Amino acid sequence: MTTRLDLSGQGLTSLPGLPLPASLEHLDLYDNQLTSVPDELWSLSGLRVLNLAANRLTAISPAIGALRNLHTLDLGHNELPALPDELGELTGLTEYLYVSDNRLTEFPAALCSLDRLKYLGCTDNRIPTLPDDLSGLASLREFRLYGNGLTDLPESIGTLSALRELHLRKNLLTSLPSSLGQLSELRQLDLRENKLTSLPSSIARLSKLDKLDLRWNKELREPSWLADFEARGCMVLR
Repeated sequence: MTTRLDLSGQGLTSLPGLPLPASLEHLDLYDNQLTSVPDELWSLSGLRVLNLAANRLTAISPAIGALRNLHTLDLGHNELPALPDELGELTGLTEYLYVSDNRLTEFPAALCSLDRLKYLGCTDNRIPTLPDDLSGLASLREFRLYGNGLTDLPESIGTLSALRELHLRKNLLTSLPSSLGQLSELRQLDLRENKLTSLPSSIARLSKLDKLDLRWNKELREPSWLADFEARGCMVLR
């Protein structure tokens, strides 16, 4: 019984007449030249891992919402201007969702329904703001948002109580919400290449933080509590 099919790096421009066995659990189409995928793919209800990264996709069918057993989905490095709301119906998506390096201009609010997801990569798009309510991403451990042009963060970022890594490099942030101090599990906070002038004092409460990267914030006034961070072994990069 075929459960895995690896067609990565084959230079494929289409999948005409390709038989996709109903038993398929892992489908890898990474690094091809696909501009679309056959509708047959969305009927593979047993899929657990789907890699469509590094193609030339400009749209994803709403029918993707039928893949309820997916735990890992990679749509990165394509040409997607938007994502279907039906991604929020992928209740089995627990491990990994990667939508980086596309042409997204909005963070899909539907993703905030993925309350079991651990990793979300949404870097190198064109997203200036996040939804007001991020609390649905309750299991998220790693959140990558660098290279988007973000101008602010919602206070609800502080509700992500499982978060261990928050990557915000190369945005347009001038300030941060005080709710960041509620992220009690946070280990890494990357704030490089923003426009920060100060840091909220609440960050000083992040007792598990072991890396704080502040480089290339030219106008940042460093708070005195950074010395306390360094004294307890946190790496502070200026």
